Amino acid sequence: MDLGLSFLVFLPVAASLLAALLPARIGRAVAIAGAGVALGYVATLISEFDSSAAGLQWVTDEAWIPELGIRYQLGVDGLNLFLLALTALLWVPATIWAALRETERQKLFLFHMGLAETAVLGAFVAQDLALFVLFFDLMLVPFYFLIGGWGIGDRVAATIKFVIYTLVGSLLMLAAAVALGVLTASNSGNELTFSIAELAANPLPEGTQQWLFLLFAFAFLVKAPAFPFHGWVVDTYRATPIPVLICLSAVLSKVGVYAFLRVVLPVLPDASVHFQDLLLVFAVFSILYGSILAFSQSEPRLVLAYSSIAQLGFITLGIFAIDDLGAQGAVMQMVNHGLVVGALLIVIGVLTARAGGSATMEQMGGMALRAPVLATLFLIVALATLAMPGSPNFVGEILILFGGFEDKFAFAAVASIGVALAAVYGIRLFQRSMHNRVGPGVEGGDICRTDLALLAPLVAVIVALGVYPQLILERTDAATTAQVTAAEAIADGEPATAARPDDSPHFEISEIE
Repeated sequence: MDLGLSFLVFLPVAASLLAALLPARIGRAVAIAGAGVALGYVATLISEFDSSAAGLQWVTDEAWIPELGIRYQLGVDGLNLFLLALTALLWVPATIWAALRETERQKLFLFHMGLAETAVLGAFVAQDLALFVLFFDLMLVPFYFLIGGWGIGDRVAATIKFVIYTLVGSLLMLAAAVALGVLTASNSGNELTFSIAELAANPLPEGTQQWLFLLFAFAFLVKAPAFPFHGWVVDTYRATPIPVLICLSAVLSKVGVYAFLRVVLPVLPDASVHFQDLLLVFAVFSILYGSILAFSQSEPRLVLAYSSIAQLGFITLGIFAIDDLGAQGAVMQMVNHGLVVGALLIVIGVLTARAGGSATMEQMGGMALRAPVLATLFLIVALATLAMPGSPNFVGEILILFGGFEDKFAFAAVASIGVALAAVYGIRLFQRSMHNRVGPGVEGGDICRTDLALLAPLVAVIVALGVYPQLILERTDAATTAQVTAAEAIADGEPATAARPDDSPHFEISEIE
């Protein structure tokens, strides 16, 4: 049994649990170290990753609950490699932010942060559907306590909305997962299994796929979030503490759209094609709705809330273009959006502190001359939000639009309006918070060393990916192509071919030397 990925998954919660048992100062260091070691481990995975292989690497595959056909199955491929990197990278500044600032019941806060990272990492590496559902549902627990226990403003209402929306989606997904495993076993005559590769190799009849698809889609669109399943977003963004919001907005939202590529398209290809236009409608409405509302907000948090709905709409568009380029652009954009929104939330946290705790852009004006380093870093991230040429967002959006224009021209043409709208709310956010009149409560000088140490590495990664996007593209090409092959063949009117488990790319194993 290869324990490498298990070590990665459970390290954060183990470190945070240990931190809770130690004196406060040592405990904070242990929690930060746990997040740092996880990041270092993922960096090793990237350096050792075989980009020519479409299948899983560093596989753990052991019987867990044999009576129910559930296996403890973990693996890494190009589809989840950089989502693991995004998770590990952003949890470091979020954990440092939480550890170095005075927080009530800080040990418990850091424990829930570690548990949340474990749940997200587990969801990304799980290759058994039942195991994926377990980690998917586990994510709700720490975020429930983090928002409800340490939130600001009307945190109770925000927590209730967040829990109701995501819990309903999770219950529907659980029902769909159980039904999928049982019906696949009955239809194929094989033993009960929830292995995603096995389920993809034994597709169900189209009619059965369709109602299962709707259950999965609801759960994943709520998690994203996408229009019109975003009712929890505004209150949650207002109430959530900055380090928790970094993880929720930049990382947690990617689990839903990732699941479309990992589970839905390969396992339910006929239904994916059948409901393709419906999902593209959701995507386009999310892009336009999110973009229009983003540039009408006065609170930076809500600008990011609605812009995230728009960006997740772009990602959904790329996935349901059911095209190699669109899928690869979607994966690229998942990483891009996470990096950009994570950096912007750190900036917003710094600006809010400089403006005496004010949450509106009008109270933050005139900071550019007082804080030139902060303004420069903010400008770089804002330009990436605009998908300016030379930014990684430009590459991701171009791939998504090319994928859409090839077969779904009308949807892609309307969605391209969102690119122009992003320029409006991105420039407005920077201009009104950094220039214009000096806000009445603005105080202090430039960004402090601690905040600079949190923000600068994220900005450096954004710039690096803009210069060298091939770092992601070369390693995601084979895996993303494999995920859309069956659905793409059906969309093109060709017979879908599902790989057999014994020669499926999902079971190619390599190890870190």
